[in-house]
Amino acid sequence: MSKALTIVGLVVAGLVALIFTLDLAVGVPFARASMPMDIGALIGALLLGWASFEAMREIR
Repeated sequence: MSKALTIVGLVVAGLVALIFTLDLAVGVPFARASMPMDIGALIGALLLGWASFEAMREIR
């Protein structure tokens, strides 16, 4: 179960990073409403991805 949760964390982090990178680059889906929000969400996604990756390494 814990390995599945780490994989879900990695997938969610990737999706959030993709969405907010697209918003910064081309304005889709939020029409560049707030650049600080985009950067904050990207930092959060990177931290979640890193934490999930480290947890997955510990499980092995």
